[in-house]
Amino acid sequence: MLETTMERDPKPDSPEVPYWHVWTDEDGVSRQDRCRMSDFEFASVSSGAAPSWIGRPPDPAARVVVLVLPADWVGEWREFPEPQWIVPLSGRWFVETMDGTRVEMGPGELSFGNDQNTRPDEEGRRGHRSGTVGGKPAVLMLVQVERGPTSGRPCLPE
Repeated sequence: MLETTMERDPKPDSPEVPYWHVWTDEDGVSRQDRCRMSDFEFASVSSGAAPSWIGRPPDPAARVVVLVLPADWVGEWREFPEPQWIVPLSGRWFVETMDGTRVEMGPGELSFGNDQNTRPDEEGRRGHRSGTVGGKPAVLMLVQVERGPTSGRPCLPE
């Protein structure tokens, strides 16, 4: 009898999913770091479904918001209203943090916005600024979570 991959290895190597984390350091400066989700379980998502990798971020969702940002839109310096996952659905957008890092993202990329509790810099800037890229609108899905604002370190705890 021929062994299948599942018979030889019932749990293949767990995947990693990259995301950008916008966070606030101990000095109140917003920053961005590349992080990876890696706490996945190989299981069936529902009865009868073939097993797949399931990752559950640690915080429950509070609400889902869909934004349509117009072409050439720029939102000047501000903090995220609450911690939230940002999932680009179409178009491209950027987020720039107080440390000077600017990241552009499109569909298939993730960001976690958690820059609450920043302190104004010498120019009065707080948090981040963001906008659309490429002269086209961007559609973003925000999944706001129940986590309280945190600061001091990048990447979510597993």
